[in-house]
Amino acid sequence: MPGATGRVLVVDDSQVIRQLIRVNLELDGFEVMTASDGAECLETVHRFRPHVITLDVAMPRLDGLRTASRLRTDPRTGHIPLVLVSASTDQDPPAEVDAVLGKPFEPTVLVREVRRLCDQGRGRQAPASSRTLTR
Repeated sequence: MPGATGRVLVVDDSQVIRQLIRVNLELDGFEVMTASDGAECLETVHRFRPHVITLDVAMPRLDGLRTASRLRTDPRTGHIPLVLVSASTDQDPPAEVDAVLGKPFEPTVLVREVRRLCDQGRGRQAPASSRTLTR
């Protein structure tokens, strides 16, 4: 998308959720690519080079937490801000992620957080501290 304000890789096994996130981010000027699970994310990330990645927790083949861990240990992707999108936000967020957003989520909150992390993450060398978002 010409004039895009950043690239976001949206990873979720639900086509409906991927589309919901994609449409809202594209309406705000982001270029978006999607992946249906963590394995597809790891195949796509080096080609697309996103500024932010959103990850569902429960996915086939490779879940969001294991995907986050693999992204963090790779020097080529360790700096990319990660937003964990989860139905369960009762526990402390894992150290690998920069933000946690509970499902169901308010699309404007998701877009605002992705924009913040995209702006903050450009040129970042190390992962930011974790924080949890609420609706």
